[in-house]
Amino acid sequence: MLLVATPQSMHFADVLQLQSGASLRAYDLAYETYGTLNGDKSNAVLICHALNASHHVAGVYVDERGVALPKSEGWWDTMIGPGKPVDTDVFFVIGVNNLGSCFGSTGPMQVNPDSGEIYGADFPVVTVQDWVHAQARLLDALGIQTLAAVMGGSLGGMQALSWTLQYPDRVRHAVVVASAPNLTAENIAFNEVARRAIVTDPDFHGGHFYRHGVLPKRGLRIARMIGHITYLSDDVMNEKFGRQLRQAVVETAGLETGSAEVPARAGSYRYSTQDVEFQIESYLRYQGDKFSEYFDANTYLLITRALDYFDPASEHGGQLTKALATAKARFLLASFKTDWRFSPARSREIVKALLDNQRDVSYAEIDAPHGHDAFLLDDPRYMGVVRSYFESKVAP
Repeated sequence: MLLVATPQSMHFADVLQLQSGASLRAYDLAYETYGTLNGDKSNAVLICHALNASHHVAGVYVDERGVALPKSEGWWDTMIGPGKPVDTDVFFVIGVNNLGSCFGSTGPMQVNPDSGEIYGADFPVVTVQDWVHAQARLLDALGIQTLAAVMGGSLGGMQALSWTLQYPDRVRHAVVVASAPNLTAENIAFNEVARRAIVTDPDFHGGHFYRHGVLPKRGLRIARMIGHITYLSDDVMNEKFGRQLRQAVVETAGLETGSAEVPARAGSYRYSTQDVEFQIESYLRYQGDKFSEYFDANTYLLITRALDYFDPASEHGGQLTKALATAKARFLLASFKTDWRFSPARSREIVKALLDNQRDVSYAEIDAPHGHDAFLLDDPRYMGVVRSYFESKVAP
């Protein structure tokens, strides 16, 4: 059955006070819904997105003839839809684009109503907690008081966790996938290197590049390449690319197809700091080029900072058990053994803190080879865990 997605937008005229002390006096949230809200509004599931995703969680877009547009599937379409682990024949699923993003919600690409100019670098700092408050306002407008579940992976998992702390009486279940209670110093370091690539791009212009009619694409490309390396496991990269040379290099050097040999004879091909010679280089540049065409540089800075800032234990002397004491939801946590960006040990920290508070917790640690990106993929063990949880515990 074809699940057709329809983008929607809601305007909010009330001031949203932000954690930084700044505020937004008016803003829009882009969102999509799938399935049907039942009579007592008890089957709503909120999906929170990660860094470069959006409100387009599932389904496809169609043309005027009702034909699916190519490559228009939602970013978690493997997980959500009719008959899927989060079954839209049972649940009313809501995807929301976060404030500060570049996919329809108010962010740096929109006009600041106070100045009449594009926000650019003047868009205020936003946090995970700010996103959750904005999401709660959307649910209020939709007439949904209590969520059957809130669910997310990576940064989306942080939002799901924050929901249970900010609105403990509005969440029955929280599904936190490939996430963490805060970022390690290494993770913050990766984010900072990516940000520096953007802000040092000559086309960045202090974040006001739209005024100059340019985009800092070089910085965005490098930022994406850095991030993409951290999303994949070493095993997957070796299996997919190894030390294989690009076909053009192979042909120029007179090697056999698929060879990783460096020719000994002089002049077979030249060493270069500019040419793309290995397949992994070509892949990373492709990912960077694609990303730079659709993502906003200021959004990247904002969202990675929100990742860095998230740390619910910081207000409790660093004690996660105390931080999670207010949570009332039942939890499912899932992690992946090859995910070194958000390792299973980080999920187990959350599990332990919840168990210390005698909360109802299910935990799955899945031996998938794909690294952090595993949370987006159709691994049957992973999908089975989520399906079982929703069918046995979440279903109204």
